[in-house]
Amino acid sequence: MTAGARAVSIWKKPISLQEIAAVHVGTAVAHLGIEFLEVGEDYLRARVPVDARTRQPFGLLHGGVSVVLAETLGSTGAHYSAPEGSRAVGLDINANHLRATTSGWVTATARPVHIGRTTQVWQIDMVNDAGEPTCTSRITMAVLNS
Repeated sequence: MTAGARAVSIWKKPISLQEIAAVHVGTAVAHLGIEFLEVGEDYLRARVPVDARTRQPFGLLHGGVSVVLAETLGSTGAHYSAPEGSRAVGLDINANHLRATTSGWVTATARPVHIGRTTQVWQIDMVNDAGEPTCTSRITMAVLNS
C-alpha cells in the first residue's frame, strides 16, 4: 500500500469490539479468558492468557487452546465479512505449534487469505509476549445463505 492510502474494509456487517464480546458471553471463549483486542480494516486480533484454565499438565499452553483461539478469530472474521443474511461454518482447520509458552499471553492476528462467495480461508498467526511465533493456523469456512 502506498503512503497515505487507506485500506478498504472487508466487513459487510456492523462490527466492533463490544459487539464481538457480547456474542461470546457465556461461551468457551469467555471461559478461557480470550479477549478481543482490535478490529482493523482487514484483520482481527485477540489474546488468550496462559494460566490454569489454558495449560496442559506439563505447564505449557494446551495446543487445543491455540486452535480454539484460531477458530474463534477465523469464524468471527468470516461471519462479519460474509453478506447479511448468510452465516459461516467451519469446514477444516489446521495448526502448526512452533514454540511452547508457559506464562503470559498468546496474541493472535487473523487475516483473510480468500473471501469468496461460498468459501473463505483465514490465516491466524500467534505470538508470545516477546513477539516470537508460537502457532500458525489456517481455517476454511463455508458461507451458507440462511
